[in-house]
Amino acid sequence: MSSIDWIVLILTLLAIVAYGIYKSKNVKSIDGYILSDRSLPWYTVGLSVMATQASAITFLSAPGLAYSSGMSFVQFYFGLPLAMIVLCITFVPIFHKLKVYTAYEFLEKRFDVNTRVLTAALFLIQRGISTGITIFAPAIILSAILKIDLTLTTIGIGALVVIYTVYGGTKAVSYTQLLQMSIIFGGLLLAGVLVVKLLPENIGFSEALHIAGKSGKANAIDFKLDLSNQYTVWTGLIGGFFLQLSYFGTDQSQVGRYLTGASVKESRMGLLMNGLLKVPMQFCILLIGILVFAYYQYHTPPLFFNDQEIEKLENSGYRDQYNDIMARHEQLSTAKTVHINELTAALKQEDQGQIAGIREKLQDFNEQDQALRTELVGLIKKNDPDAETNDNNYIFLRFVIDSFPKGLIGLLIAIIFLASMGATASAINSLSSTTVIDIYRRFIRKDGNDAHYLNVSRITTLCWGLFTIVIALYASKLGNLLEAVNILGSLFYGTILGIFLVAFYVKAIGGKAVFWAAVITEFIVIGIYSLDVIAFLWLNLIGCVLVILIGLLLQFLLPNSPQTQRKTA
Repeated sequence: MSSIDWIVLILTLLAIVAYGIYKSKNVKSIDGYILSDRSLPWYTVGLSVMATQASAITFLSAPGLAYSSGMSFVQFYFGLPLAMIVLCITFVPIFHKLKVYTAYEFLEKRFDVNTRVLTAALFLIQRGISTGITIFAPAIILSAILKIDLTLTTIGIGALVVIYTVYGGTKAVSYTQLLQMSIIFGGLLLAGVLVVKLLPENIGFSEALHIAGKSGKANAIDFKLDLSNQYTVWTGLIGGFFLQLSYFGTDQSQVGRYLTGASVKESRMGLLMNGLLKVPMQFCILLIGILVFAYYQYHTPPLFFNDQEIEKLENSGYRDQYNDIMARHEQLSTAKTVHINELTAALKQEDQGQIAGIREKLQDFNEQDQALRTELVGLIKKNDPDAETNDNNYIFLRFVIDSFPKGLIGLLIAIIFLASMGATASAINSLSSTTVIDIYRRFIRKDGNDAHYLNVSRITTLCWGLFTIVIALYASKLGNLLEAVNILGSLFYGTILGIFLVAFYVKAIGGKAVFWAAVITEFIVIGIYSLDVIAFLWLNLIGCVLVILIGLLLQFLLPNSPQTQRKTA
């Protein structure tokens, strides 16, 4: 990066940290630290909710996912608007009425303390691990740019986020996210325009989409009912609905965001804003990925996008073999460009016969190129058995560094940093809130004053920050980070959602029955995932349904199992 890029990056990050500390300087109570005194307007709530979900993984992995396999991932979010409507009708008014700090307080009022602790523990496990993954994502960027050890960059990124989160709590998180998302929206628009501008003069936006489509990358919709396919309309609408309902309705990192709303109306409007904007935003991010794919049809793309692994190979005894593979890749790319130009002309003339013939040739070129890539990956593993061979997370990053003008590289990298900071800060804050409210204040010290709980909250925030940094150091082994986070969530969210749905709607099931139903369900869900017999998104539906069905059965079978239909008001 140039000095201008560094200035843009550093000033942006420092401005965010300073702004967060400034806006939270008056935080003096546990209510202010955890829920920002329940005083935020709907647009701040909405942007905070979006920023919590849109981590750096979204901006790193999603374009890479579209580049590799097309637009199908957008279907993952089809259930989100429906989930927002259900939350606005049910969860939001109940949580506001009870004036809870965390979602899990409600479960003790409805069931018992065991169910509350179990659900909080499931949240702490999955959120603690997934937060480590969100820290690792931007660490990849700094490591690739500075050519320094990934461990050092991971620790540095984590420490930056922890500083203002420990100091200001939820108020610092929410206000920084408002500024972060404003910069992110502007930067994404700029990135999309710039990718189109970098295409050849005779290639516009529509031609780029046609070329990507003829190469099988514009596969945004798939109506096939295939339970083994990760991304279809049905997995998005059904499995995605249950995942999003659980994430936004029971995950404290999100519940804590909309509980900061000044009223039920403000919280509802914030969630609806998220439901309306999230799918178009994700579509645009994926669209950038296929535009990058179109760009590389006219320019020789890297055969492997992780520069660090390539440098190891170039300095090894396998250098000659590497050079031979790259020479063949260059020849293939040159020949392919000829057919791409023919396709461009055929598209303008709307010659369907010629388009079909060229498409078959392009598929053959892509298969040959994939064979070369497989050969290269094998060489990388031969040189270093521990090498990271999944380079999906590096695709967009490499394109930005190689192609964008000075200044804009720093801005785009700052956007990825900001996304990570927003999501990570929310998660660490929620981990601390759950630990203090559901464990420390409930079991360890019930009679502490406000100042005491505020200090404990800051200490637990620091501890969770350190824990997530440790997890981040091992995240490189998880492949595509976006999928890794969603798989991890799917292992737990169905069970958690099932518990909450029982609490809201199945009054016949009591605390003892739902507790053991949740334990049994979690073992079953993990077992199903281990057998790899169904797409992971369906685990959310399976977990939710099993908790309800097993709970009903246990309520009937368990001796002395009272219904414990407690009032929730």
